[in-house]
Amino acid sequence: MGYKENCEKYAERKGRLTAVLALATLISAFGSSFQYGYNVAVVNSPAPFIQKFYNQTYMDRYGAPIESNFLTLLWSLSVSMYPLGGFFGSLMVAPLVNKIGRRGTLLFNNIFSIVPAVMMGASEAAKSYEIIIVARILVGICAGLSSNVVPMYLGELSPKNLRGAIGIVPQLFITIGILTAQVFGIRGILGNSSGWPYMMALTGVPAVIELLLLPFFPESPRYMLIQRGDDKTARRDLQRLRGWEEVDEELQEMRLEDQSERAEGRLSVLNLFSFRSLRWQLLSIIVMNMGQQLSGVNAIYYYADTIYGSAGVRENDIQYVTVGTGAVNVFMTIAAVFIVEASGRRLLLLSGFGICCGACVVLTIALTYQASVEWMPYLSITCVIVYVSGHAIGPSPIPYVVTTEMFRQSSRPAAFMVAGSVHWLSNFTVGLVFPFLEKGLGPYSFILFAFICLATLAYIWWVIPETKNKTFLEISQMFAEMNGTEILVGTDDLEKPKPLSDWQEEVKVTAF
Repeated sequence: MGYKENCEKYAERKGRLTAVLALATLISAFGSSFQYGYNVAVVNSPAPFIQKFYNQTYMDRYGAPIESNFLTLLWSLSVSMYPLGGFFGSLMVAPLVNKIGRRGTLLFNNIFSIVPAVMMGASEAAKSYEIIIVARILVGICAGLSSNVVPMYLGELSPKNLRGAIGIVPQLFITIGILTAQVFGIRGILGNSSGWPYMMALTGVPAVIELLLLPFFPESPRYMLIQRGDDKTARRDLQRLRGWEEVDEELQEMRLEDQSERAEGRLSVLNLFSFRSLRWQLLSIIVMNMGQQLSGVNAIYYYADTIYGSAGVRENDIQYVTVGTGAVNVFMTIAAVFIVEASGRRLLLLSGFGICCGACVVLTIALTYQASVEWMPYLSITCVIVYVSGHAIGPSPIPYVVTTEMFRQSSRPAAFMVAGSVHWLSNFTVGLVFPFLEKGLGPYSFILFAFICLATLAYIWWVIPETKNKTFLEISQMFAEMNGTEILVGTDDLEKPKPLSDWQEEVKVTAF
């Protein structure tokens, strides 16, 4: 059977959002992705009170106030250990998902949420700021694993016509986590001297819920069939997920992939970089993840309070405006869930990076002249909202979706490992470098971010194809042509390889 016949046969029936698929999506996203967002923002609002605790603890131990530089160092460690933990978590993705599965990894990952939640909640009573720093590393590992494994798990559960929408749900829950932390951080709720330990400990609640409920939902059928060789369980789980008995076409698509998996085996990160057949896919996920984090999203949030203050927002009211910005982020991510299957991944990426680029340029002008032009601060606020909206519809959620779609079962774990490492290292770099950029360049630092957005947009325009509503077979074929390699489908084709030119590398793979 040829390539087109395989695609047409699989395309006959469109998948639907069954109760099992919907609940598995919600539970895994709430139990894992939500924590990523929550722990990004949880230290922002109560920062003065946590630092006061650091100072008081130091005084109780040594009988003297903490030095300003040492306090800054401790606080920098408390913040920066989170993305560093995320990097370590990303390095654990491939070994864990191959050994214990996608769902198994998410369940195991709850250790890195519940333990640090208890530690952070008990830190004040224990009079130890070291506990908070260690806990931030652990909860960072949790975020590093969940930010990669949840999109992989949901991408493998989803039918092709819902893969984009369901793939954005993890990012939606990240934004909901950020908004929840912002709401809890209001001074009258938990963002105060007595409430911050409870606020930090609440990250363990979603983990407990996931630990109790996720075992009742299926493991990835692709993992069960291809990597475990369990045809019976894969069929049963696929029937539960699709809501019908006839799943032979989809299982056959997985078996076609399994043929190549047996020849290649599991791909390590080093193998990934050596395969010509994965060249453009690998470069694309690196560019998208660097563009996502280096596009200035963290800098925008860093500047937001100053911008709101300069526009006349009272200091006590800035926290409410920040919550409003978080709500815009959630709303636009919800919009992306509903439009991604109609508009496509590529359009959302292009429009998102384009909006961010324009917002950075205008924000540079507004910040430069806001002291001399009366209405400029309001333009600055508008730029912040526009930037957040643009980032929420494309650069934030879509790279995870596309990473799932670009790679085969054997290379997907290693690909997410690379993507996650780039994501968290870029995040860490921005946190480390931006304060110096801001000090040296001031508002002109946003011109650098505008250039990064423009460069990423140009790469997407020239290189990344549309993957909307395409099977893994079709996506694999598109990249095979770009890489100058050939995709072979079925045993008949394997016996009659297509001649390749001298400059091409023959790579015999079975599509997925």
